[in-house]
Amino acid sequence: MTWFSEEGRLTRERILELVHRAADEARRQICANPKRVLLLPPDITRAHSGAGWITEEFYKIFSQTSDVHVIPTLGQHVPHTDEQNRWMFGSIPLDRIHVHDWRGGSRTIGEVSSDFVKEATGGKVDWAIPVSLNTLLLDGEWDLIINVGHIVPHEVLGFANHNKNYFIGLAGKPMICASHMAAACCGIENNLGTLISPLRACYNKAEADFLGHFPDFFFEVVMAYDQNGELGHTGVYVGNDLDTYLDAAKASRAQNITIVPPLKKVVAVMQGDEFYSTWVANKAIYRTRKAMADGGELLILAPGLKRFGEQEDVDLLIRKYGYSGTENILKLWKTEPMLQDLTHGTAHLIHGSSEGRFKITYAPGALTKEEVEGVCFGYADLDEMLKRYDPAVMKNGFNTMPDGEEVYFISTPSAGLWTTAEKLNQD
Repeated sequence: MTWFSEEGRLTRERILELVHRAADEARRQICANPKRVLLLPPDITRAHSGAGWITEEFYKIFSQTSDVHVIPTLGQHVPHTDEQNRWMFGSIPLDRIHVHDWRGGSRTIGEVSSDFVKEATGGKVDWAIPVSLNTLLLDGEWDLIINVGHIVPHEVLGFANHNKNYFIGLAGKPMICASHMAAACCGIENNLGTLISPLRACYNKAEADFLGHFPDFFFEVVMAYDQNGELGHTGVYVGNDLDTYLDAAKASRAQNITIVPPLKKVVAVMQGDEFYSTWVANKAIYRTRKAMADGGELLILAPGLKRFGEQEDVDLLIRKYGYSGTENILKLWKTEPMLQDLTHGTAHLIHGSSEGRFKITYAPGALTKEEVEGVCFGYADLDEMLKRYDPAVMKNGFNTMPDGEEVYFISTPSAGLWTTAEKLNQD
């Protein structure tokens, strides 16, 4: 069960008080005097959630008496620079922050059987999912493991965080590849906003089978916009089981899913200090696709965008095949070794396509028109778009431009999900 939760508009000061309460509860329920503590926050793409300063507070508490280490749950994202770690995690010493190596720093400890996966996915997927995890996580002899995260609708798992920290954030290549392709086969629009998606069911099985001995708990936050359009914390949920996730995810579903009429024009901003690749900036597509009208346009303002993939090989894959639609990518997957080897990238190409239903236009900071159009997206000049759709002037929701154009503006797409009532998943 959930150890405790608190809902309502929460200040930073109140959340820090709840961090101390969680630490006290962990000493009571898990280990009174932990010698080795592992903190597992999300990466910089979730920095707006406050996960960095929450992690820093846990570090301050436990480092007085314990050997404390931090592994940002990168998955296969680009590792943080020292400067980014200082910006996100404050006073935590850099030598305490470790990089997750998804290619060479993991070990397979079992699998979710193909029979279970097939049943969970309704027959859409018939392969096993290897459980491949970070070796420092597995071998560190931890007395206490603290997962910090932001519960928000997610394109692969339905909602982010909870055991996603382990099974994507600290997973090895075999697990990441098998998982992403399984989710793609289930359909991104079926996953989004679903409490227990097929892949989440597989992860719950993996957690029960392989992680039951972990001395861990979860500190999960929910955020939402207020009536002034300001994003803030609306809930903290702390505990060590599935109920903790479900309590937070139900709150997120109630607060973070915005029901709209079909939208003809959406302008979304992907923050320049968080989103550097389409791999992560495509969240603007994932979170709005169920709201887009047929024939509409999604314009993504991405001042930090300078590449497509988070790794060189995935970047090359995206440049080679582009976001060219599910039918085309699945056909190529059967014969192309590159797509077969990098199946998480193959799944990403499927997730990022509008399937020709609406237009996707990027206004990037560093990619050229030729590069953007080469991966099947439209291109717009960033400076021109920032002048026309100034984020400092636009308000979240419907805006009417001086020339009469009506657009729907979203300042932080990664913080929610927008959908028509017709496409809202109910489970």
